[in-house]
Amino acid sequence: MKNIDANGHVRGESLFIDDILTKKHTLHAAVFSSPVAHAKDLTIDTSKAAQFPGVERIFTAKDIPGQNEIGGILLDEPLLAEDELHFQGQPIAVVVAESDFIARQARALIEITYTELPVITTAKQAKEQGKFINPARSFSMGDANKAFSDCEHVFEDETFSNGQEHLYLETQGAYAEKMENGCIKLMSSTQGPTVVQRIAARVLGLSMHKIEVDVTRLGGGFGGKEDQATPWAVMAALATHHLNVPVKLILDRHDDLKMTGKRHPYESHFKIGLDKDYKIKALEVEFLQNSGAAADLSPAIAERTLFHATNSYFIPNVKTIVHSCKTNLPPNTAFRGFGGPQGKFVIESAIAKAANKLNIPAWKIQQANLLQENDEFYYGQMASQVEAKNTWNQLNKNININEVEEDINLFNDNNNQLKKGMALMPICFGISFTNTPMNHARALVHIYQDGSVGISTGAVEMGQSVNTKMLQVAQQTFSIDAELIKLETTNTTRVANTSPTAASATADLNGKALLKACHALLDRLKHVAADELSVGVDTIELKDGWAHVNNKQTELAWKDLVFKAFWKRVCLTENGHYATPKIKFDKTKEKGHPFAYHVYGTALIQTTVDCLRGTYEVDSIDIVHDFGKSMNIGVDMGQVEGALAQGIGWMTMEEIAYNDDGRLLSNTLSTYKIPDIFSIAKEINVDPLETEGNDMAIFKSKAVGEPPLMYGIGVYFALANAIKAYNPNYQLKFHSPMTPEKVMMGLHEEH
Repeated sequence: MKNIDANGHVRGESLFIDDILTKKHTLHAAVFSSPVAHAKDLTIDTSKAAQFPGVERIFTAKDIPGQNEIGGILLDEPLLAEDELHFQGQPIAVVVAESDFIARQARALIEITYTELPVITTAKQAKEQGKFINPARSFSMGDANKAFSDCEHVFEDETFSNGQEHLYLETQGAYAEKMENGCIKLMSSTQGPTVVQRIAARVLGLSMHKIEVDVTRLGGGFGGKEDQATPWAVMAALATHHLNVPVKLILDRHDDLKMTGKRHPYESHFKIGLDKDYKIKALEVEFLQNSGAAADLSPAIAERTLFHATNSYFIPNVKTIVHSCKTNLPPNTAFRGFGGPQGKFVIESAIAKAANKLNIPAWKIQQANLLQENDEFYYGQMASQVEAKNTWNQLNKNININEVEEDINLFNDNNNQLKKGMALMPICFGISFTNTPMNHARALVHIYQDGSVGISTGAVEMGQSVNTKMLQVAQQTFSIDAELIKLETTNTTRVANTSPTAASATADLNGKALLKACHALLDRLKHVAADELSVGVDTIELKDGWAHVNNKQTELAWKDLVFKAFWKRVCLTENGHYATPKIKFDKTKEKGHPFAYHVYGTALIQTTVDCLRGTYEVDSIDIVHDFGKSMNIGVDMGQVEGALAQGIGWMTMEEIAYNDDGRLLSNTLSTYKIPDIFSIAKEINVDPLETEGNDMAIFKSKAVGEPPLMYGIGVYFALANAIKAYNPNYQLKFHSPMTPEKVMMGLHEEH
């Protein structure tokens, strides 16, 4: 089945927040934000702005009827600043006017005074000053300290991985309207409708049933709309609550870049120990996460970093610790991979360091340490249905790693200006929310009396084609024409208490809930068919829109069967609930079984560096990926290629830059480079692993949203190897992204 949104997207007919036909008397909001990164004694004068023609009202913290608090995990972030300012771009006031243009003109007239305070921009600065979001978390297995003393080789170094801007095509936005009886309906560009509902109710001092959140689709999210879509929707709701008219708030690109958090930068220190056979016997890592000015989702992201600190390798003695460091930057947030990529970059850096010092290819160490069946992850879960070696071996069968390496060495021996490099990147990524209570979902299914079907789930469509997969679940279960099925918007009134569309778990959770609802309805219809045809219910099968008895088609069509069921007062509505079984995690012991399953894969990346210019190309990326038994290979291939592009961007060109005053310097698309058609690999080959899949995945089709992003990490090390081929004095640096400037410096570095 093709992506059911494709035609609408191409024809420009798909609806997003800014496409909503605004109602009469709709007002428009613009956000006034902090010009400094850290200050106290804030005073606000809105008098001039309030008198600007067309301005309806300006809202500040004193206008909040409930709690001025939007924090999800920790209550540490106000909707609108009151006395203190903690980052440039922190919202202070909301200007509501007759048009967006007027609102933006008026906000320039707002005057504030404050007393500036020292600014912290890096995680190391925060640690030195004892500024943390929450207490550190630490995982361990075995005795790393003792193991290091027994190792043949021990290496240590520091790493830095920069942040990354989400740059979704549709900026943050919401449309709020007042309904009767004091209720508010919010149309929001959010991955977390229930989060928006809960926080809006908190800020307005209302019960959640007074807030309805509706999401048609997002123009991209990548994690940036999991928590950070919330404040803009709540601001619109605040204005509507007071003014009793609809209010629309859409951030422009510059405001979005300035006011929202990014992928977390990490500064880390590793120590790795190996025996004479290159088996990794010990690993110790300290992660410093730059959380920004408030918690947002940082504690959960830090936790997932720990879960993925050993990537695809079995290491018997491990000790890791992560500090969520409080800085004066916008609160950093979820981003595809959710802390996993930062953890994997460190272990791959450690392996690269060891390989360089031992003068062997890094892939020799990688291969020697791949996970095997019944190995124990250092957080306590036993590895099962392990595909690490299978993906590696299938890739080697496809392209022969030794031959690729020999060809690259031959090329480098015969070329001076151009040098090639290669790297392998195995991945292992756990699928589930690491906060166990979030792993549940519901689906509401109506079969209408004419045989058509309406489906509501908690899944938000944001370009990943989850609606297509949900339609497939219903279509295959009922065995009817897909044209009879409609996917409704994601709505908190129809499906309540949902988890965000995140963690690559959405298709599994919502698909399994939908499957349960469809099976319950199917069972009722089979009983009706059995009565109508005077046969046993166990002989009935509904297939291709007809009732079959003992595999023979009858004259009872789907539509007729449904109408007969309706006429007999059979319930044609079902609410399915699914909660992931088996998973658990004890945070007091930091041990458990947090993931339903793991996704595996292996990539081989080849690059060419122009040693005169410092520029480079990604020549090819060959991947064997563990899709399970893919239910839609076209959609899943698209996810691999999109995630890969995003991973390459993070590792090579997307460079977030703040100055010492906490001002974002990479605040335009002229100063922040994202991958374009010339940045992606010239050749990409994605080969599905031959596997039976996993029962914990919907139709055994494994999650595919986040894991492939990690293949992009290999591009960094392939470029480093190309630099090393040109300049033997080059000392490996683990400081991403690998921009052309860094390549040029590495090419001409003197030891």
